[in-house]
Amino acid sequence: MSLTLTLDSGKKAFFVSDFHLGAPSYIESRKREQLIVRWLDEVVAPQAHYLFLLGDLFDFWFEYRRAVPKGFVRLLGKLAEINDKGVKLWFFPGNHDMWVDDYFSVELGMRIHRRPLSLQIAGKRFYIAHGDGLGPGDKTYKKLKKVFESRWGRWIFRQIHPDTGIALACYFSSRSRAQHAADDKHFLGEDEWLWQYAQEIEKHNPHDYYLFGHRHLPLDLPVGDRGARYVNTGEWLSDYTFAVFDGESLSLETYEPQPVL
Repeated sequence: MSLTLTLDSGKKAFFVSDFHLGAPSYIESRKREQLIVRWLDEVVAPQAHYLFLLGDLFDFWFEYRRAVPKGFVRLLGKLAEINDKGVKLWFFPGNHDMWVDDYFSVELGMRIHRRPLSLQIAGKRFYIAHGDGLGPGDKTYKKLKKVFESRWGRWIFRQIHPDTGIALACYFSSRSRAQHAADDKHFLGEDEWLWQYAQEIEKHNPHDYYLFGHRHLPLDLPVGDRGARYVNTGEWLSDYTFAVFDGESLSLETYEPQPVL
């Protein structure tokens, strides 16, 4: 039986993913972080009951037992602030930040879900995940993910000094992202694997909305013949897109900040 959530009167549920803070450079990442904080202040905080963060908030994240990566204090502080004010935070780690432990749950009050989650919000059924490792194909990555997520895999990485380990991981993370940047913006039609995955789930376990990140391409596509939809929230390297559910319907929107006077 899926989890059931209610929406307070006049409040909404927001879905966003793929900030990739830390990339492609310190300066550009800082500007994007400030933009995200503005969005949280102007759009999310006044309206949200729930904020679902669908992974890859950071281009790389790894928690050591007593240390976390430097930076991102503006985002982390703002998330802590809106949580203190009553916004419920849900986090679905992505392939770039799968190595979270308890820091976000303890310090920011987040509920962390590492696997796809089915839940109801105001009577509508949602299927939510980051999206990596789902759908057909990509067998090599699926095998690697099991290694990366394993206790012994994380233990081995912890034996590397953070100065070396984080620098090495950031290098490979940025290299991987750069290699796939062009493909990320190309619509694959019927071969969109997360769309295919949603359609397979729909056949035996119907939902109203299928929400994913990972793809870096904002999409809103029909699923089956019941009116269900697959929505990909896109990314914040260039698109600044997010999804919002008002208790009746879900829309894919773009943040267009007002100029600072």
